[in-house]
Amino acid sequence: MKSERKQARVAGKIQKRLGKKHRQASTRPKQGKSPRSANTGAGRVSDASPKGRKKIAAKKRAAVEKARTPRRSPEFERKETIVPNIPLPKRERYVAPPEKVRIGDRPAAQVELGGSLIEDAQHPASEPLIAICGRPNVGKSTLFNRLTGTRRSIVGDEPGITRDRIYGEVEWQGHKARLVDTGGVVPDDEALIPSEIFRQAQVALDEADAIVMVVDGRSEITAPDLEMARLLVRSGKSIFLAVNKMESAAVAMETDNFRTLGFKEVFPISAEHGTGVGDLLDAVYDVLPASETITEAEEAADDEATIVDEPKLHRTHGEYDLHETKIAIIGRPNVGKSTLLNALTGTKRAIVSPIAGTTRDAVDEVVTRGGHDFRFVDTAGIRRKGKTTAMAEKLSVIMARKHLEASDVALLIIDATEGVTALDANIGGYAHESGRSVVIVVNKWDAVTTNREDKSEPGANQKVYAEQVREHLKYLDYAPLVFISAQKSMNVPAVFREVARVAKERRKRVTTGEMNRFLKRVDFQRASVPMAKRVRIYFMTQAAVAPPTFVLFTDKDVKLHFSFERFLENQIRESFGFVGTPIWFKTKGRNKKVEE
Repeated sequence: MKSERKQARVAGKIQKRLGKKHRQASTRPKQGKSPRSANTGAGRVSDASPKGRKKIAAKKRAAVEKARTPRRSPEFERKETIVPNIPLPKRERYVAPPEKVRIGDRPAAQVELGGSLIEDAQHPASEPLIAICGRPNVGKSTLFNRLTGTRRSIVGDEPGITRDRIYGEVEWQGHKARLVDTGGVVPDDEALIPSEIFRQAQVALDEADAIVMVVDGRSEITAPDLEMARLLVRSGKSIFLAVNKMESAAVAMETDNFRTLGFKEVFPISAEHGTGVGDLLDAVYDVLPASETITEAEEAADDEATIVDEPKLHRTHGEYDLHETKIAIIGRPNVGKSTLLNALTGTKRAIVSPIAGTTRDAVDEVVTRGGHDFRFVDTAGIRRKGKTTAMAEKLSVIMARKHLEASDVALLIIDATEGVTALDANIGGYAHESGRSVVIVVNKWDAVTTNREDKSEPGANQKVYAEQVREHLKYLDYAPLVFISAQKSMNVPAVFREVARVAKERRKRVTTGEMNRFLKRVDFQRASVPMAKRVRIYFMTQAAVAPPTFVLFTDKDVKLHFSFERFLENQIRESFGFVGTPIWFKTKGRNKKVEE
């Protein structure tokens, strides 16, 4: 008995020393709720409890369901589709009237638009043209920016960034010339984008007076370089070979290796640092056609004459007239911006493809219509920041925003087959906040009417569709709405009419007397404004145009309540118009303290 009790005491001490975690599991079933795990805090549910098991099972089911769901391409955005369901009256086929179009100040030519021939107007003082060409990623855009003194062309380490033709101006020793930057040429590539780049480069080379071929001096001569040289030699024009990326004199000694391409004029340059660019320009300008030399005295006289003859060009004085209206074509990728530019200009100026993000650099063209110049700028498709990953795409979006802020009118393009999306609303907000006039263009309208896939269902109705667009873009209720088909040139003249109308309304001025008489007619008691936010307007005046800006002299130095500002804006539009342009307000209170 003593030995048994002694053995039991020893076993109890060992079990106590090992602790609770190391005891052997009891075979007796436990009653009640399952104990919480050691890492479970107060308020948390153990994985062994019924609630914990249900939570784990729910997570597993969600993971299995997510794996079964097909992932969407990042090219698509979240869409709120407008479903058309009412038939549209039969439309007539559009035939463009003969109008004069000036394409980039080039010599006269015949271009086709909507089945009719249009004569290309010739600029009275056309400067000679210099074309820059070469294979991808040799520094053409860097040289273009260096010569023009701008950042017009996007520059990056990624090959093939430049695709369309980019025009600019270069001045050297009092002589001016036009410069065109082309995309990287790969003659034997039959893919869609490279072949279109080659076609755009051929247009630039055909109209150029001198050609500068750029090669990479840090690499050996490649097959595209040899093929490009062979094509240029057959053109019979003055060709200059610029061996780029020659920053040091030791590296420049290897320039003679590139004479095997068959060119006599070979210049080692560094487009990034400007080394050797002066010698290249001296040689190029020697073969260009004679152009007028502008002296400093003549330039000062022209500036003085401009100030005397055109006093209306100051934006805060009166309703001024512009010789040129700049229009930015904005929208999501692959909604038809480049197709619309080609339809407006009647040319194949921009590369068009079903691949989203084809346009990277902003492409601009000048169209003369009704004695007025319209400069249309095709911008890159704007995407959300989270969707832009490539460096070239980020720069394209930044350049698109800059060209939008530098324009007078913005054409917001919406895809009729997809409806108004959240991204469309964001892009329209960029134009509204920057003070640009806006024209909403619903493109691909034929795809939801005559050319819809399901012929059994009725086509869309413009009135119903317009109401739905207005519902999604409430802050752009002042913008006119146009339904077009850029691919078939349907209703394209309506775009010119609306652009001319909103550009004129943007520069409209109302006198102070008219504004004061307008204030006496307005019943401000109808404005739904809290009593604490109400202000008394003594008088108001228009301080600026483009966009119209009004200064209100009030009894309180406070910012206008948004509902009061909206009420006043609606009353002004009802009396004076201002179609398509936002209206800005500034307040000045009488009780404002003067800083001593």
